[in-house]
Amino acid sequence: MKINEITGNSFISGKWTAGEKSTFKSYHAVTHEALYEIQEVNEHQITSAVNASYEAYLAYKDFNLDKRAEFLNCIADCLEDAEEELLPICDLETGLGLPRLKGELGRTCGQLRAFAALVKDGSWQKAVIDTAIPERTPLPKQDIRKVFRPLGPVAVFSASNFPLAFSTLGGDTASALAAGNSVVLKGHPSHPATTEVSTRAVVEAMKKCDIPLGVFSMLQGASNDLSTLLVKAEKLEAVGFTGSTRVGRILYDLAASREKPIPVYAEMGSSNPLFVLPNALEKNTTTIAQNLAASITLGTGQFCTKPGLIFVPTTSSTKPFLEALNTALEATTIGNFLNKNIADSFKNSISHLQSDSKINTLLQADKKAILTIKATDFIENPKFEEEIFGPAALVITCENMEDMKKAAKNLTGHLTGTIHTDNDEDAFELQNILEQSIGRIIYNGFPTGVEVCHAMHHGGPYPSSTFSKETSVGTTAIERFCRVVCYQSAPQENLPEALQNKNTRGIMRLINGKYTTDSID
Repeated sequence: MKINEITGNSFISGKWTAGEKSTFKSYHAVTHEALYEIQEVNEHQITSAVNASYEAYLAYKDFNLDKRAEFLNCIADCLEDAEEELLPICDLETGLGLPRLKGELGRTCGQLRAFAALVKDGSWQKAVIDTAIPERTPLPKQDIRKVFRPLGPVAVFSASNFPLAFSTLGGDTASALAAGNSVVLKGHPSHPATTEVSTRAVVEAMKKCDIPLGVFSMLQGASNDLSTLLVKAEKLEAVGFTGSTRVGRILYDLAASREKPIPVYAEMGSSNPLFVLPNALEKNTTTIAQNLAASITLGTGQFCTKPGLIFVPTTSSTKPFLEALNTALEATTIGNFLNKNIADSFKNSISHLQSDSKINTLLQADKKAILTIKATDFIENPKFEEEIFGPAALVITCENMEDMKKAAKNLTGHLTGTIHTDNDEDAFELQNILEQSIGRIIYNGFPTGVEVCHAMHHGGPYPSSTFSKETSVGTTAIERFCRVVCYQSAPQENLPEALQNKNTRGIMRLINGKYTTDSID
C-alpha cells in the first residue's frame, strides 16, 4: 500500500467495508493539514463486527497452541514486511519521526513473538489438578482440575501516544489473541491510516495461517457513540484501553452499567512521582538533574511513565539542582505533539496551574515547563497531583523528610514511583509507603522506558489503572483475558490439553499441592 492508497475503510466480518455513519479527517501531526477522509461505522456495523467476532472465537479458542503461536509470529512477520509503507504514514499522522517509529515497530513485533513463545510453552495456563481419592471416608474425593480458558470477544481501544506498540497490534491485541480470544479493535482517530495499514498486516496473517477472518475486526470512527455502542455490545467479554483517566473511567462505568457487566482493563493517567533523597541530591546533583530533564522531555513528554512530580528536600543542594534542571531543559529540543488537541491541552494545563498563587514558575518556554510548589501546599489540593501530558513537571520542595513522607502517604495511584538514594536511611521507609500507591518502584533510575519482559508490571492503583493486579506490558498481561474453568470428574478426552494426565508439553502444573512437570500415571 502506498501513502495515497488509504481507503478509510474498516475491516468487519472478514471484509473491508466503508463506514456508513459519517466521515472524519486524518491530520498531519505537524502542519495540521487534512490527510485522509475516513468513514465512521454505524451501530449496525458495530453489532455485525462483534457478532462475527463471537462466531470466529468459538472456533479459534480451541485451536492448538502451536497454531496460535504460528499466527502471532506470522502477524509480526507481516508487520515487518509492511514497514516501508507503514512508517511514513505513521510519521505523517503522529510526527514521532522515523527513528522512533522504527524502534517502536521492533518493540511491537517483539511483543507478538514473546506472546507466541509463551503460548507455545503452555505453562501460562496455570493448570491445577487434584486427583480423586475414591476410598476417602466419610466421603470420597472427586477428581477436580482447573485451568485458564479464553474469555470471548475483546474490545481493544488504540492509544494515541504509541501508534504501534499500544495500538492496532500492540500489547492488548497480542495478549488477547494469545489467550485464545477474538479482538474488535477501535482505531484511534488520530492515526486511522496507520491503523488501516496495520490491519492489512493482520488480515494477511489470518489468511496465511487459515485463521477465521472474524478473529480480528477493526472499526474506524471519531465519535463517542462508537465507543459507547462497542462497550455495550452484547457478546463482548472484556475491554482493553490505554489513555486518559477521564476516558478510561467513562468506559469503565459503561461496562459496569451493562446488564451483564464486563471488566475494563484500563491503563490511565499517572504523574509518576520521583523522590530525590538528601544524600543523592548532594552527591549526584547535576547528574540526576540532567537525566531527569531527558526523561521529562522524552517523546515530547507524551509517555505514560513520564516523571511529572519531583520531590526534593530543602538543603544547600536544592538550588543548584533546580538550576541544573533548568539549564538542561532549556538546552533540550522538544519534538512534536501527537496532535493539535494534545498541544492545546498541554498549554491549558500549564496555564491552569500557574493561575494558582501557590505555584511558582521555574521555566516556561516553547512546549516545556517546570513549576514548583511547597510540599505543605501540594498536600492540601489534589489537583496538583493530576497528570500533565507533555514535557512539564511539578517540583515539590520538602522542608524535611517528614514532609516528604507525608506527601508520599497522600498520593493516589500511579504506574511508577522512583527513589534516588545514596545510602539514605529513609529510603526503605519511603519504599514501604509507596507500595500502597505505586505499581513499579524504581531505584536510582528513571521511569520512561518500560521493558517488555515476564517480570514487568505496568499498572497500579486507581487512577493509574482500573485493576492494580493486572499489567498491560509483559507476558503476564495474558491473564487479563482469561477466565478460570474448573472440571470435576471429566473424561480425559474432554479435558483441555493442559489438564490431561499425559503432560504432552511438559508444562509446570500444581498436582495435589506440588509443582511438577510430571505426567499422571
